[in-house]
Parts: sequence; C-alpha cells; structure tokens
Amino acid sequence: MGYFEGQNVSVEYRWITDRYDALPAMAADLVQRQVTLIFALGPPAVLAAKAASPTIPIVFVTGADPLKFGFVASFNKPGGNITGIWMVLTALAEKRLQLMHELLPKAELIGLLVNPASPVAEPQIREAQAAAQVLGVRLTVLNAVSENDFDQVFASLVQQRADALFLSADPFFASKREHLVALAAQHAVPTSYEFREFVEVGGLMSYGTVLTDGVYKGGNYVGKVLNGTKPADLPVEQVNKFELVINLKTAKALGLAVPDKLIALADEVIE
Repeated sequence: MGYFEGQNVSVEYRWITDRYDALPAMAADLVQRQVTLIFALGPPAVLAAKAASPTIPIVFVTGADPLKFGFVASFNKPGGNITGIWMVLTALAEKRLQLMHELLPKAELIGLLVNPASPVAEPQIREAQAAAQVLGVRLTVLNAVSENDFDQVFASLVQQRADALFLSADPFFASKREHLVALAAQHAVPTSYEFREFVEVGGLMSYGTVLTDGVYKGGNYVGKVLNGTKPADLPVEQVNKFELVINLKTAKALGLAVPDKLIALADEVIE
C-alpha cells in the first residue's frame, strides 16, 4: 500500500496475551499519543479501542460477529470511525464438531476449553453445546484465563475421562499454542483447533479461516485509511476461505486411524 515502517510510517506496538483487563489502558495510551490509526486484532482489543476513541480511525480483524457485538452499525455501511475484517470463527462450532465426530465416532464426552475473560466465551459455549446436542455427544466446559490454568485443565480432562478436547477461538490460546499442543500430546488427548498454526507445531486437526489472510486484508484496509479513505466508507469484509488441516504424525502417535473421507476433505495433510 506504499507504506514502509521506519520510512514513511511508524508503528506503536501494544501486545498482551492474557490479562485482557489491561487492554483499555493500552488503548487509552495510544489515544493520548494521538496515533493516526489503531489496528485491533481480536474481540477484546476491538472493544478496548472502540471505547477509547470515537474519532481515531480503527481497523479490526476479529473472529466475533462485528454486528452482533456492536462494533459496526452494518456490514455495508459501518458508520463512525471503525471498520475491518470479520474472520468467521465463532460460527464454526457445528462443522468443527462434525469433523471431530468423523475422526472419533465413539467419542461421548468432549472438553470445551474457553477463556471466560473473553467477550465471545458465552456465545461460543452456546454454539458448541447446540452442535453437541445435534451430534449426541456431551460437553464439559473448562476455563483458562492464564497459562497457569492449563495443567489443571488437562488434569480435569483425564479425571473426567474425556475422549477429546475442543479448543475455542481465542487470541490468548493462539499465543500459547506450543504449550497447549505439548500438553495435548503429553496427556494423549485428541484436540481440535481453530487455526492451522496449531497443527504446524504438532496439533492434531484444525478447521477454520486462514489467520494470515485476515491480517493481510486488515493491513490493506489500514493502507486505504492512511491514504484518506474514511472507515465509514469501507464495508466490513468477510474472510470466507476455510481450511481443514490434519497432522497424520500426531494421529499415529495417538493411535488414531484417520478415515480416508477426512483425508480427502483436508486442504493439507502434514506427514
């Protein structure tokens, strides 16, 4: 888009992996510094940025429904100072559970890991429970707000004899993917993830939108706003490319035979 960091644009980075309560102060600090634009990745960051300023342009990339959560007035005409990219993550529970059911047809109890500090935790629980009911499986909801909670989560899964784990979409979990994948392997828990990045570091299976596509499109919107386009004139764009990625090496380590049907459906198979 014609912008190069250190030449004609500078970027003030603010990053937090858990402690979402720190985001409002971070957003307020950026507003105080009179930044030209705020780029917000993930629902908690979007909410913090939106609350911090009604005038500074905001471009978001989020898995939460921007309309349902009040980020924008409408998809075609966002209104106000905010627009961005919707990565349809929170509406994929049914498909992800179906794919898990294909891999583990005898599974009866599945753990659902959520971050209760996230504004999208409750909707994700409701969607997953509705999907589980259709498939005839039971869900046990497990919470983690910090990395210190992970060991207890997997201990609870083992104690309850859960057949698998379903990881909800959350920026905190994505940032701790190596740790989560390692624990899933250590406790031999088949786990479904939302991003391919989990599978690339040894996770079993992922189904969702392509994170890099969403961030790239978000960067494109940032360039347009810096070039003078108002956020209100940029319709919210959806990332509607979904991919299924399966790690056969991990499946073998878990003693799972991946059905030919799933392999045929997969966009990528890691061997």
